[in-house]
Amino acid sequence: MSVLPPLAVSLGDPAGIGPEIIVESWARRREARLPPFFVVGGEQVLEAASRTRGVIRLIGSAEEAFEVFKDRLPVLGTSEAEYTPGEPSAEGAALALHSLAESTRLALLGKASAVVTAPVAKDQLATVGFEFPGQTEFLAEVCGLDQDDAVMMLAGPSLRAVPLTVHCALADVSKRLSQELIIRRARIVATALRRDFGIESPRIAVCGLNPHAGESGRFGDEESQIIAPAIAALVADGHSITGPHSADSLFTPRARKTYDAALAMYHDQALIPLKALDFDEGVNVTLGLPIVRTSPDHGTAFDIAGKGIADPGAMIAALKMAGEMAARRAAHG
Repeated sequence: MSVLPPLAVSLGDPAGIGPEIIVESWARRREARLPPFFVVGGEQVLEAASRTRGVIRLIGSAEEAFEVFKDRLPVLGTSEAEYTPGEPSAEGAALALHSLAESTRLALLGKASAVVTAPVAKDQLATVGFEFPGQTEFLAEVCGLDQDDAVMMLAGPSLRAVPLTVHCALADVSKRLSQELIIRRARIVATALRRDFGIESPRIAVCGLNPHAGESGRFGDEESQIIAPAIAALVADGHSITGPHSADSLFTPRARKTYDAALAMYHDQALIPLKALDFDEGVNVTLGLPIVRTSPDHGTAFDIAGKGIADPGAMIAALKMAGEMAARRAAHG
């Protein structure tokens, strides 16, 4: 099999911990067995964020990353911003957006085998014209997909969890849920588990929305009116899917052995257990795209940026997972 292109890494907000965890991940490339990657833009930012000077090397094409990666961290492009840890700016947001857009473009062109995105500050991106709730929705738009077809999965060593609704108020969750949404996203998850994670017969468990999954309608009827009928339709279609389960017991060690991914009804229902179990190794994966995209499952952490204490574990996990997913896609055509 031919060698895959290197991974493209977007810089994230240069005032956050993204630059330092990228450089630290490269520093641990051998022990972590990371695939070759390059960063789009921010050569000076990365150099300033590095504990050891002289580890950054500017490259003129993605192909050059293979040779350079052995001894230096390759950076493609000359876009820059001031490096001021903990002090986000419009200039830094513009660099973050350029890096994200160019990384995605290179992946769509086949110049990169996957995109790994460092954390961004959505409020800062809004100041430079970013009109999306998050990077997931941006990627869907750029890839020409409906936003419902780009599915966020949080994945770690202990759990894979998918929130059906993501960046919306808790009061709006029930209004956004539908049988169609559950069926559509569950099918995308099942396909991704087979194609990207190598699980031949994926098992999916579905959370209820209400306490105790509604307790037969005593605490709400979303389970009986929306969730259960969607599950029945998916079972009839041949999927191995169960629920609605009470969310307060679905993430116990015993329960987690019974499924490969959990479908949650809203953001925190998925992210709280994932971060409690796998915070330093949690990866945000976008399913359903024509390209592979992963990201560390944490934010910019402006409060600790530049202090040399940020843990690169989630970035390392995101890089490894991106390489593994890209390899599986290439092997299966």
